[in-house]
Amino acid sequence: MLLSPPVTPQGLQTLIASEDIHARIGSLATAISRDHPDGVHLVCVLKGAFMFAADLARCLTGRVTMDFIAVSSYGTGSSSSGEVQLLKDLDVAIAGRDVVIVEDIVDTGLTLTYLLGVLRARAPRTLRAACLLSKPTRRVVAVPVEYVGFEIEDRFVVGYGLDHAEAYRNLPAIAVLEGVVSPT
Repeated sequence: MLLSPPVTPQGLQTLIASEDIHARIGSLATAISRDHPDGVHLVCVLKGAFMFAADLARCLTGRVTMDFIAVSSYGTGSSSSGEVQLLKDLDVAIAGRDVVIVEDIVDTGLTLTYLLGVLRARAPRTLRAACLLSKPTRRVVAVPVEYVGFEIEDRFVVGYGLDHAEAYRNLPAIAVLEGVVSPT
């Protein structure tokens, strides 16, 4: 059992506790393992999904392989440019494999739509998506997400891999960063 800091830093309001995150990941892993009895290849979207992907992989049964991809639609700011750029590609081929994209958060759907298009062109046997957090009120494009951890309101959140200016990724819970507006 990992130890969690007992206090959320000043200026942050806990939205989803660490215990709730881990319980939900267990449920998601059960569903993914059921849907992929022959094993699954996880594609972790860097940087935000690294904690979620690591904990999810540890909970999955059967054969699990993993790769990493990095994209950006924000650059160095907090608002989306609307244009997605591939920063780091996969290291292994996914043709004929059962693939699950692991995202930290899906809000507008633009990044996930881009990733689904890029990876679908590489002929995986199946291609699904998992996200820890979903903001359905922010969707610009309809995008399928088969495994959703939590649906949240349109608030700027950090922790458990999600950041603001590279800070707060290490928090064990999801917290609302007061005074910061969600990216548009």
